[in-house]
Amino acid sequence: MKLISWNVNGIRACVKKGFESFALSSNADIIALQEVKAGVDEMPVSLPGYDLYQNAAERKGYSGTAIFTKKKPISVIYDLDDDEFNHEGRTITLEFDDFFFICVYIPNSQENLKRIEFRLGFDEALRKHIKKLMAIKPVIATGDFNVAKEPIDLKNPKPNEGHAGYSEEERESFRKTLSLGLVDSFRYFYPDKTGAYSWWSYMFHAREKNAGWRIDYFLVSESIKDSMTDAGILQNVTGSDHAPVFLDIFD
Repeated sequence: MKLISWNVNGIRACVKKGFESFALSSNADIIALQEVKAGVDEMPVSLPGYDLYQNAAERKGYSGTAIFTKKKPISVIYDLDDDEFNHEGRTITLEFDDFFFICVYIPNSQENLKRIEFRLGFDEALRKHIKKLMAIKPVIATGDFNVAKEPIDLKNPKPNEGHAGYSEEERESFRKTLSLGLVDSFRYFYPDKTGAYSWWSYMFHAREKNAGWRIDYFLVSESIKDSMTDAGILQNVTGSDHAPVFLDIFD
C-alpha cells in the first residue's frame, strides 16, 4: 500500500502546477493534503477512482485538509474532541479495518512564537485523539507537523533555535507525541541521512540551495512498524513550497 502526504499550499495553485498528473501517476492508495485553502465545495480537481474527504477552515482561503482515497473507510472523523481547535479544518481521521489514518496540519507558531500556546494546545488535543484511537487499533498519522525534530532535520539549526518550527517547546511537544508509541518512518529507514528536507522558503533561492527543513512526517504505531517497507521525500516534485512525503506499507 502506498501512502502520500503533501502540504500543497493552496490546491488551486498546485493544480495549475501539475497536481493531477502527479497524483494519478503516483498510483497511491491514499493521498493526504494539507493547507488546501479551499472550501468543501471548491475542490478544483477530482481523481478518478478516489473518494474525497475534506475539512475546510471557517476562514476563507486558509488552512484546511483533504484526503483522496481508493480504500473505502469504515468511518470518518472530522476534527478533535476539543472544539477550540476545530475551526481551521486541521484534521481528518479515516478508520480502516486494520488502522486509523490521520491527516493533520499542525498550526504554525508564527513569528516571535505569538501563536505557540494555541499550537501546544492543539498538540495536546491531537495526542489525546491519537491515544484514544491507539487503544482500539494502530494509527498512521501524517501531515505537516510544523517542527524539525533534530538538528539533522534542518539546514541551519543554530540560527533557528528558538524560532517557530525549531523552538524547544515545539520539539519537546513533538517528542511527547512520539512517546505515545509512534515511529518517525523516515528516520526508521534513514537515521543518518542529511539534506533530507520537505520544506523550503520561497526566499533566497532556498530550494535551489537545498536550505530546507524536514517538517512533514508519517508517524506509525510501533506495533506495525515491521510492516513498513520504505519511506521518503519526493524532493523533485514541485508545485508547492513543500515536497510530498510517502510511506510504503503492507496492507
